[in-house]
Amino acid sequence: MCGIIGYIGDKKTIPILINGLQKLEYRGYDSAGVCISNNGDLKTIKKKGKLQKLVDTIATQDIDGPIGIAHTRWATHGEPNEKNAHPHLDCKGEIAIVHNGIIENYSSLKKLLEKHGHKIESDTDSEIIAHLVEKFYKDDLESAVREALQLVDGAFGLAVIHKNEKKIIAARRGSPLIIGIGKNEMFVASDVPAILEHTKKVIYLNDNEMATISQGGYE
Repeated sequence: MCGIIGYIGDKKTIPILINGLQKLEYRGYDSAGVCISNNGDLKTIKKKGKLQKLVDTIATQDIDGPIGIAHTRWATHGEPNEKNAHPHLDCKGEIAIVHNGIIENYSSLKKLLEKHGHKIESDTDSEIIAHLVEKFYKDDLESAVREALQLVDGAFGLAVIHKNEKKIIAARRGSPLIIGIGKNEMFVASDVPAILEHTKKVIYLNDNEMATISQGGYE
């Protein structure tokens, strides 16, 4: 199984994301990664193997910001390696996603996207979502995610960020996802332990629900 943690707020994001991933290690994984959005830039670090490898790599780099998403992956489509680890980006490096679940029609979606010039870097079904969102993106991440998911068959617990938007879009169908409510900060996670030490106010997304999460709240 895979784990998701996302944060938007006024604290240092990296420690919160790493702590959340540590709380989700019990689910099992073969790779881990983070993506931080800061001042119109996305910084992504991914590592195969134990979470400590990711922690050690992050310690050597200057990476933090007010928004971030992170993931621990258990391989289903594609080998366990850094290329297939989450978060996945679109062609332009402007959109990042973390995804739990299986996209059943990813092969046909991949062919469609490649026909329109998208370059798929990984062997995963998950990366397809980033490119679908890119396809529909017109300065409104919420609308782009909504349109993209209308083409998707299968299960997803999903968190999406764009380098120019101060929000996280979360969506669920068949794979658990929760929103955590804090003071001047918000969380998204695949399971309660990831955010429990930060907040006990939790909303469980229902199937086919989507949420727009900002530092001040959610919709």
